[in-house]
Amino acid sequence: MSHPAPCPIDLADDITRRLGQLTDHLSQLPRPQAAQLIARILDPDAGVLGGITHLVTTGSVFARDQAERGLLPPEVWLALGRASYELHDLTLDLDEHQDSLRQVGAQPSTTAAKAPAPAPLVVRRRR
Repeated sequence: MSHPAPCPIDLADDITRRLGQLTDHLSQLPRPQAAQLIARILDPDAGVLGGITHLVTTGSVFARDQAERGLLPPEVWLALGRASYELHDLTLDLDEHQDSLRQVGAQPSTTAAKAPAPAPLVVRRRR
């Protein structure tokens, strides 16, 4: 028996609520599990960030159509398009760090005999 499709507004509300729950879990997980979860969230193909990027891109296509019909101001379409491109770029940037997150996620949660040296948190990019 097929399940009835949920109301899209209710679905969006449920996803938002569940993202809050996921955030709560992430803040309480041990380091390896938190790294694994972050890697999964940031996965560009099957992760939350990739899904949100696709959702915003789809919203941009809708807004463009509505703007062309004069039903939405063009600024709405431009803002959604810009958000879509920026999210896509962020997804690509963060994808570069998947291996590091997976390595941390594969380590046991017990403390090592010698803790690694902290790394500087500010990295300058070349322009």
